[in-house]
Amino acid sequence: MLGDIALSPEQNCKIPILSLDGICKSFGPVRALEDITFDVFPGRVHGLVGENGAGKSTLVKIITGLEQADAGRVLLSGEAVRFHTPIEARAHGIVAVYQDPKLFPHLSVAENIALGAYPTLPFGVINRKRMYGTAKVLLERLGSEVDPQALVAGLSVAEHQFVEIARALSSDVKILILDEPTSALTPAEAERLFRVVRTLRDHGTAVILITHRLEEIEAMSDDISVIRDRRHVATKDAKSVDRASLVQMMVGRPLETLFTRRDQPTFGKEVLRVENLSLTGVFDNVSFSVRAGEVVGMGGLVGAGRSEIAQTLFGITPPTSGRVWLNDHEIHPHNPRQMLDLGLAYLPEDRDRDGLIMPETITHNITLPILRRLSHWCFVDRSQERVLAEDASKSYRALTPTVEQIVSALSGGNRQKVAFAKWLATNPVTLILDEPTHGIDIGSKAQVHEMVAQLASRGLAVLLISSDLPELLAMSDRILVIAEGTLVTEFLKNDATQEKVMMAAAQQTRRVRR
Repeated sequence: MLGDIALSPEQNCKIPILSLDGICKSFGPVRALEDITFDVFPGRVHGLVGENGAGKSTLVKIITGLEQADAGRVLLSGEAVRFHTPIEARAHGIVAVYQDPKLFPHLSVAENIALGAYPTLPFGVINRKRMYGTAKVLLERLGSEVDPQALVAGLSVAEHQFVEIARALSSDVKILILDEPTSALTPAEAERLFRVVRTLRDHGTAVILITHRLEEIEAMSDDISVIRDRRHVATKDAKSVDRASLVQMMVGRPLETLFTRRDQPTFGKEVLRVENLSLTGVFDNVSFSVRAGEVVGMGGLVGAGRSEIAQTLFGITPPTSGRVWLNDHEIHPHNPRQMLDLGLAYLPEDRDRDGLIMPETITHNITLPILRRLSHWCFVDRSQERVLAEDASKSYRALTPTVEQIVSALSGGNRQKVAFAKWLATNPVTLILDEPTHGIDIGSKAQVHEMVAQLASRGLAVLLISSDLPELLAMSDRILVIAEGTLVTEFLKNDATQEKVMMAAAQQTRRVRR
């Protein structure tokens, strides 16, 4: 448990606690990993980076016993091990916390944390007082105020993440693997988590950190391993690597060649106009417009109301007041089907939960919004459906052997490309993108930027919501700043800086606090 970890002689020496020696893995004809070799040392944070599909998740599954390597060895403190289940790995001190927490929604927080190791009284009765007390201590050490007796089903995504991490720390952890741990956390929550990571490291625990946020890799890592195209590229001391060289190792080309910036775009007529749009208790009197070929960015702090504005425009939560025009016609958003038919599409922030049907194929996901177009006498033209999906997959460079691949098996970047293809198949005139590069690697991010620039150049009106300020500044022709549900200011492209946008985003909060 955190705070109870003692330094062992093993952890004081230079022997790696985990060694990967020539790990190879294939899934049928697809090569997932090839000759992965590097060491992880106790008392150090080991950053593991690579593009989506590079093989990081498969490697973690092999370490934790979810998958078996075809060749190579996993060594724990110098001894070869082969785990067949995560329970075996956990018994040896290896615990992984994944990007999507695997919790039981209808059990309490404490029951999820203690799962598999419930404290008991005589005759096997669960000692609930001890179980709740242990959960409370673990959550407090993470800086979380989650009630141990609350049902997991009622928690936020961020709270799920803290419960999963508390569960990992409930055992004697020697190696903690964190797979995109901050993807659903605010900056303040992420910093609380990293304080725990530093404490674990200082007490001798080895931490493997997988994240697409390079600033986190730079701030937290002692060592960094890079995987590209399923092969190990390099393992280096973090102090010897700058961001430009790290990106070049990850994607095989320099940083400055990656991002598409829009120079001197031309705009057409006004496509979307919003006047005094309000949703009681969420946002008030928001007014703006987007022209054909224009990318209007929307920035602000987490919880400012940006996503809610997008959802209202898409008809998910109809507005309580205000007016909306699309292509010179006043409309009244009341459901997504209506808005799609009118030419407005919305790519949500949580693509896995709200944007895609995870157990379905790429084909079925892409064609779902346009089944009526592909149907004749109530029967779907399957050949036309497949051709459309294959063309979209090629256009958006989704790396997959077949469009019959199940979406849940794709990397984050490829899922996002499928989500793009799904909504663009409806031929919209306006596209709302809510955090379109959230949780994807730098190479896929560059491809998304390129797609957005191409769509705008073809005359699509784009509303881009992003918490990534460099992205917002590079891609937007104008930037709207939302704070506390209010549109506080607007910047033209040449006037906007990160400092100005952040100051505007925080000003309403400061005013309220005074």
